Amino acid sequence: MSRLLVLGNAGIDLVCPVPHLPGAGETLVADGQSRAPGGKGLNQAVVAARAGAAVLFAAPVGRDAAAAEVSAALRAEPLASVSLLPQDAATDLSLLMVAPDGENCILTLGAAADALSPAAALLALEPLQQGDMLLLQGNLSAPATLAAVQAARGRGASVMLNTAPMRWDMRPLLPLCAVVVANDGEAAAITELHDGAAAAALHAMGAGCAVVTLGAGGCAMAGPGGLRRHPAQPARAVDTAGAGDTFCGVLAAWLLRGHAMDDAVAAAQRAAAVTVSRPGAFASLPTAAELKAILA
Repeated sequence: MSRLLVLGNAGIDLVCPVPHLPGAGETLVADGQSRAPGGKGLNQAVVAARAGAAVLFAAPVGRDAAAAEVSAALRAEPLASVSLLPQDAATDLSLLMVAPDGENCILTLGAAADALSPAAALLALEPLQQGDMLLLQGNLSAPATLAAVQAARGRGASVMLNTAPMRWDMRPLLPLCAVVVANDGEAAAITELHDGAAAAALHAMGAGCAVVTLGAGGCAMAGPGGLRRHPAQPARAVDTAGAGDTFCGVLAAWLLRGHAMDDAVAAAQRAAAVTVSRPGAFASLPTAAELKAILA
């Protein structure tokens, strides 16, 4: 069975409900807080494993209590292996502000993710074999990410890139990726286009298949078969945090199980609809039982 190696960040999320997303210079009072494991890498790895993929997860963390908290949380998940890579930096921390309509903004401190060197990234990829898949996001540095992508390709593995968060120029990576997933804002930052035009541009820039997620507008997908659209799954949005991670985790797991891209995208949208229907990021990720029912 082909495996999924997720190389990305892992940390702690502080989730704060707010009356509305803040404007420039505005001070808000949050209606409480919750604390959970998080990070795009961690969330995507957990969802893919719950969806039935054989997932190897590697993530840089600090040498602190937060890293121990992350480790304890991951032991409860059906991951094939976990490699936490200690760095001389604090474990990543994210502050999620969530408005009543479900929209959110996120501030991330990523010292541990930034500290991962290209050499350490290459070591983390040693288990990759031909036919496996590498899933990456934008939290690591550009040099570490590029080194990982090149190494994966050299080992005969395919690469899936989620462009969130946009911290550096991702255009050089596009021709090396079988699948690229971006939201509309990220796609516009890369292509200066939106929606289906952005998906087509990402594909023209080298991505084997480009998916631009559009929230309630569904998604646009461009690949060798041309441009196609997938309508969103009906859902009552409570909190959109974690929806993109659910989408990417299920998409990767479904592709590794041999499903066609259109089927994998549809499955990922069904799973993401569950995530947006409840609060939190990690807490809103679909369970293994829910994914089994959703994806049946």
